[in-house]
Amino acid sequence: MNESKISVRYAKALFELGKEKNMIETFISDIKVIDDLIKESSDFWLMIESPVVKTLQKRETVKQIFTGNIDAMTLNFLDLVLQNRREIYIKDISRNFLALCRKDMGILSATLTSAAKVEDVSKQKISDLLEKSFNSKIELTEVIDEDIIGGFVIRVEDQQLDASVASQLNQIKRELLTNRIS
Repeated sequence: MNESKISVRYAKALFELGKEKNMIETFISDIKVIDDLIKESSDFWLMIESPVVKTLQKRETVKQIFTGNIDAMTLNFLDLVLQNRREIYIKDISRNFLALCRKDMGILSATLTSAAKVEDVSKQKISDLLEKSFNSKIELTEVIDEDIIGGFVIRVEDQQLDASVASQLNQIKRELLTNRIS
């Protein structure tokens, strides 16, 4: 089975359970706790995705770590993922689940990429401008990429505005090469 289908199915199942039990906010919070641990502890993720570590050991470790930190229903879901040996999809399940929740709440995901950290005031202005433009609430994520040299790139869903210096330099290079050849 295609890995994206697997993660989407599990994400949909968790989303539907959350809607049915009126626990979407709880699940969102719990998934963020799980994601944070995965991002902060490479050892935890190595243990989870390791084919050498037995499923029972993974389940026990996850129960020890998350009991009391996330809701029992979320813990049961995570245990089910581990029982079915789908643990390598946890990151994708989380991403797909949060995307389903944002879509359900009418929130668009936007990414602001810049060469240096953007001030909070500027981020808020950009977020407000995007909310007006798209007539929707915006969840803005900042990414720092020094390769763009300066300027910024804003991506909202499948639309992108590239106002980076690197992009402008590439455009000038293409124009110079085209004029030189002609």
